[in-house]
Amino acid sequence: MVKYTTHFLKKLETLFAELDYTIRYEKGNFQSGYCMVENRKIAVVNKFFDTESRINVLLEVLGIIEYTEDSLSEKSRKMLKAIRNNSIIEENEEEPSN
Repeated sequence: MVKYTTHFLKKLETLFAELDYTIRYEKGNFQSGYCMVENRKIAVVNKFFDTESRINVLLEVLGIIEYTEDSLSEKSRKMLKAIRNNSIIEENEEEPSN
């Protein structure tokens, strides 16, 4: 389970930095809370979001961007693996059982 703390948000921001992505917190009309700038590694997140919403948005962005784990530190690799494992568990829990 993901803990929605500012500490975890900082870890996510570090992960994005290691993937050469820039996160900017800006105001604007965002349909889903974020905007990907074309042909650049910039994610713009709604600055009015609270910590939990920012984390959810960054996790969503992490699921759609392309990256390799080669440039990641060992800590970031472990965190990415934990994030993947949690999302798989949550998806399996949501499936109806007949």
